[in-house]
Formats: sequence, C-alpha cells, structure tokens
Amino acid sequence: MTSAPLPPWPAQPVAYGAVVLREFSAADVAMVRELSTDPYVPLIGSLPGQASPQQAQDWVDRQLGRLAEGAGFSFAIAEADTGRAVGGIGLWLGSLDQGRATAGYSVAPSARGRGVAAAALTALTTFAWSIPALHRIELYIEPWNVGSVKTAERAGYEREGLLRSHQVIGGRRRDMLLYTVIRDSPRRARQPHPELRIPPS
Repeated sequence: MTSAPLPPWPAQPVAYGAVVLREFSAADVAMVRELSTDPYVPLIGSLPGQASPQQAQDWVDRQLGRLAEGAGFSFAIAEADTGRAVGGIGLWLGSLDQGRATAGYSVAPSARGRGVAAAALTALTTFAWSIPALHRIELYIEPWNVGSVKTAERAGYEREGLLRSHQVIGGRRRDMLLYTVIRDSPRRARQPHPELRIPPS
C-alpha cells in the first residue's frame, strides 16, 4: 500500500469530548449490524447491507488487520463514559509517502444528531498530526450529504472544490466535494481543540 513506514497503534485511546477512538472488538458486532442497515454505508465500504452476525464479525476482523496490511488506522468510535461503540472512523495512509491521507467515518443511525462524528473527526485529525510525514488530510463527500459536510466543517476542514464524476458508488459515477485540512494551517492555529486528550502510556 504505502512505502512509508506506518506508526504503531496508539498506546492509549485517543479522545475528544464525549468520544474515544479505540480498536474494534467482538463486542461491537451489534453496532456494526445496525450500521449495515443504512442504505449508503454498504456502497462505500466492505460491510454488506443487512449484515448477518458472521458478516459483521468478519468486517470487524478486517478492521483489526488494516494497520498490519499497511492501509492505515481503523478505529471504533465509542462513548467515553460507557465504551459502547457508536460508529467507525479511519485514517487511510496509502499516500503517506507523499504526505497525504484520507479519512472516512460512519455513525450508527441510533447515535446520530449528537455531534459524535465531528468529535471523532477532531480526535482523528489531531492524532494524525502526531505522524511526522503527514501534511494533508482529505475527505471526499457527496454534495447531497449535508450532515457529513457539517461534520467536516465543525472539525476544521475547508472545502477546496467539486470533483466532477470523481468515483463510482453504487454502480454510477458520482461528483464529490473535496474537504481538506493541512498541518499548521492558519485556520487550524486559530481553532485549537483543548478537549483533546491523549492519555499517557
């Protein structure tokens, strides 16, 4: 995937606000099955729609192998006070040798509307800047996905433009908005995130 060496898994979960990012586990299968009921989620990843318990477990197992295979970091988004998983978020490092990464996130339907995705993206982004070779993180969002646009903007990402007919999703080519954040950008410097907690090892 990438020729640049990937950093190790963080010694402790990365947290911001009411969420923590942690490894997936078998306890997350029920959440993953709920995530699979969203009609859009199966179109953009390897989770089947209406996943069976075994299909959900297989998906969890794949997430646990993402770092070892060189893809990047796949985190469960969990409630900080209970540890209960409410979604997933990834930092994909296939272009780390060029200083770039992409991010993606999905929140289970029952956990939406509480700012979970924005808190998770803020935590993920700040964690990403602990990787010295990384200078730019990209998000690709379909123009209709207003919720995801708001998530990106709340986490400090800025729109760079519209990529027409950028990729195939669900069997047809889709336009995508490109949102980005760069290391040491003036906007990022003006908007610190004091709630970010990276517990000591």
